[in-house]
Amino acid sequence: MRAFVVVIDACGAGELPDSGDYGDAGANTLAHVAEAAGGLELPVLTGLGLGNIMPLRGAPPAADPVVHGRLHPLGPGKDTITGHWELMGVITPVALRTYPDGFPDEIIDALRAATGRGVLCNRPYSGTEVIDDFGAEHMRTGDLIVYTSADSVLQIAAHEDVVPLEELYAACAAARKIMTGEHAVGRVIARPFRGEPGSFKRTEGRRDMALDPPGRSYLQELQADGIAVHTVGKIGQVFNGVGVDEQHKGSTNAAAIAATGELIRELDDGFVFANLVETDQVFGHRNDVLGFHGALKEIDVAVGEWLGNLDPERDMLVLTADHGCDPTHPGTDHTREHAPLLARFAGGHARHDGPFADVGASVLRWLAGRAASGLPGEPFVP
Repeated sequence: MRAFVVVIDACGAGELPDSGDYGDAGANTLAHVAEAAGGLELPVLTGLGLGNIMPLRGAPPAADPVVHGRLHPLGPGKDTITGHWELMGVITPVALRTYPDGFPDEIIDALRAATGRGVLCNRPYSGTEVIDDFGAEHMRTGDLIVYTSADSVLQIAAHEDVVPLEELYAACAAARKIMTGEHAVGRVIARPFRGEPGSFKRTEGRRDMALDPPGRSYLQELQADGIAVHTVGKIGQVFNGVGVDEQHKGSTNAAAIAATGELIRELDDGFVFANLVETDQVFGHRNDVLGFHGALKEIDVAVGEWLGNLDPERDMLVLTADHGCDPTHPGTDHTREHAPLLARFAGGHARHDGPFADVGASVLRWLAGRAASGLPGEPFVP
């Protein structure tokens, strides 16, 4: 038996009851992308039942959909770490700390002392705009570009010719030690870039240094039954390796799609948990509707190829998201939304709405034939 869960990052499916508390009233990533793009062109996902989840321009309801619906978080927040944790049954009852006004002096002073370098920016910023606005000064001075966002993150950007990758990773490891206790952000992220002023580009050397999940997850439940857990993309780092047997690279959609396809072709059994990052990192945060739709079209093609290599009797494929990032919404931050659910497995056709954790519960039921005492979630598989 095999199970594959693919997170289409930031592909939200409509506002939650408390979205207004986050400034996200009216957000609906999928529906607004569909409208702004003049209709979705996603034949494979539409055939699975994407348009059965909710009305979507260009995606009519399928006559015989797979399991479909919308998922909601049980805890607060709208970021990568809590979204992925919740899919595997780990709930954070209190939102992870954020820094809307930048980091306090004691944090910046500690970073300077630990790294021997100065600090630029120190406020919430778009990850692409921050290197455009501070990259030239960084190259002149060698100071680190330190910034945050609406998420619980501390990010450090540096040009690879100014700060070698291993030094940047060491700086982020030092920051991870600093950002504990009352300052325990969810992730410290290394953001290397290259190029010249006016044409800076991020490289694929990103590294996420996360907190350990605050509770037991369905990943650990799978491991307890001897079931191997593979991650693709940033997910292994999001869980800080806890509950993960093997991490596979996937810093771009092309790389993650290729790695997932290879695992589908080669694995005899086990669980694969994959993230496709570009709908979030490249297009959602840049308010790029057409780019977002283009990424979805590439994913649609990939899903069609995957389905051709999956055995409907022994394999389960789940497509979902971790939060929203409505590119038509004011600002460039994540939006608090439902996640869509499409799950193909033998005998599965009904609508299912529930918490994110139902995904982890379903994977455990499919692969191990059991539930996990003390973890949230109800399986949508028999």
